[in-house]
Amino acid sequence: MPVLRAGLLGVGMMGRHHARVLREIEGVELVAIADPGGDPHGVAGDLEVLPDIDALIAAGIDIAVVAVPTAFHEEAALKLAAAGVHTLVEKPIAHSLEAGQRMVDAFRDAGLVGAVGHIERFNPALQELRRRIEAGELGALYQVQTRRQGPFPARISDVGVAKDLASHDVDLTAWVVQSEYEFVFAQTAFKSGREHEDMIAITGRTRSGVIVNNLVNWLSPMKERLTVVTGEKGAFVADTATGDLTFYANGTIPLEWESVSSFRGVSEGNITRYAFAKREPLRVEHENFRDAVLGKPSDIVTLEQGQRTLLVVETALQAARESTVAKI
Repeated sequence: MPVLRAGLLGVGMMGRHHARVLREIEGVELVAIADPGGDPHGVAGDLEVLPDIDALIAAGIDIAVVAVPTAFHEEAALKLAAAGVHTLVEKPIAHSLEAGQRMVDAFRDAGLVGAVGHIERFNPALQELRRRIEAGELGALYQVQTRRQGPFPARISDVGVAKDLASHDVDLTAWVVQSEYEFVFAQTAFKSGREHEDMIAITGRTRSGVIVNNLVNWLSPMKERLTVVTGEKGAFVADTATGDLTFYANGTIPLEWESVSSFRGVSEGNITRYAFAKREPLRVEHENFRDAVLGKPSDIVTLEQGQRTLLVVETALQAARESTVAKI
C-alpha cells in the first residue's frame, strides 16, 4: 500500500485524537502538525508544531485533516485545494452555506477528495443498524427519533448546538434511511447567556415519507446518544455512546387482555441485543478517507453531503426564528 504523507491542522480536543489515529493506521504517515495555539495536549512528539496552514502545505503533504474552529475551515480548505491536497474537514463543513459551497466547488474543480468528519456514521451501532435496514429486517420505515443531550462543552465557542451536535443527527438520519430531509420545523432556546442556541428540537419529514424528530441540547445533566428507528416490523434502538444495538420486534402472539391490546396498537415481541465487532469510529472514518484518496471503495461523507447537512441545519434555524415549516 502506498504511504500517504499526512498533515494535521489543529491539535486541540479533537485534533489530538486525529493525531493518534493518523499514526496508527496503515498506509498513512503523519509528517506535519500545525496549530497557532501550540500543542496543549503534547501530541506532536518529534514533530515541530508549525504556525499555520501555509507552513503545513510547505511540508509536502498528500492529505490533510482540518480540526480547527469552524470559522477557519474555509480558508484552510481553499488553500489545501489550491495546493492539490486531499482533505478531511471536521464537521460542520463551514460557518456558512456560502463558504461551504466555495469549498465544494474548489475540491470538485481540482478533482480532489474532500470529506467532512461526521464521525457518527462510522459508529458501530449505526453501521450495524444501516446494514440490517438494507437487509429488510425492519420492513418499511416509519420514523427516526434521535436524542443527543449532555452538559455544555467548554471547547465550543463559535457555533451553537445545532451546527455542533444536531448536524450529527441530521447527517446520520438521512444516511440511515437513505433519504434527504424535505421539510423541517424547529424550536430553539438560549438559556446559558450565549449568542448561540443551546437547545434545539427539529421535526421534519424525509422525501421518502419518514417522520423525523431530533432533540439536541447542551443543558442536560446526563449524556444521551440514542437513535430509534421504527418500522413495520418493530424498532431498532442504537446507543452510540456504547455502540450497542437492540431490536424490539412486533409481537406475533395475540394479547388476550383486550384493554391492553387496544391501547398498545401492536403487541410486544422479542427483544434482541446484537453482538458485533465494535471498532473505533474515528479509525474507521480515517480508513475510509485513506481508501477514497487511493481510489478504493469507501464510504466517506463527501463535501456535498456535508453541505446538504449544513443546509438542513440552517433551514431549521431559520424555521425556528420565523416559527414556520420550511421546505429544504
